[in-house]
Amino acid sequence: MNIENAQVQMRKGILEFCILHIISRGEVYASDMLDELTSARIMVVEGTLYPLLTRLKNAGLLDYKWVESTSGPPRKYYILTELGRSSLDALNETWQELAESVNAIVGKAEQHKKPANGASSVLPSDPTTPSANA
Repeated sequence: MNIENAQVQMRKGILEFCILHIISRGEVYASDMLDELTSARIMVVEGTLYPLLTRLKNAGLLDYKWVESTSGPPRKYYILTELGRSSLDALNETWQELAESVNAIVGKAEQHKKPANGASSVLPSDPTTPSANA
């Protein structure tokens, strides 16, 4: 398994969801989306973002408006449509279900990890209480 490829695929899988969330807060400029995604460590470049925004617009999930800029050409600001908002609501439900499921699986794996000495790493509920075997 190529770990880097798996990590990239995981990030790509949630990119639309994150973009819809960013836009749901109000009108947003594409470079501001890039900045937020980058600071959240969801690696994305303009060559990925713009085609995705076009696809979301063509699907009716978002729209845009041009706003004059005092420091250059007009800027395109993206906004969610009603369909985009209802789609985001559905994705939020899916995300919650997925996060709970993954956390349940990962949590079980963490509970069953064994340290190097082979003993179970699952600790008693109160580590200060002597065990019955002591």
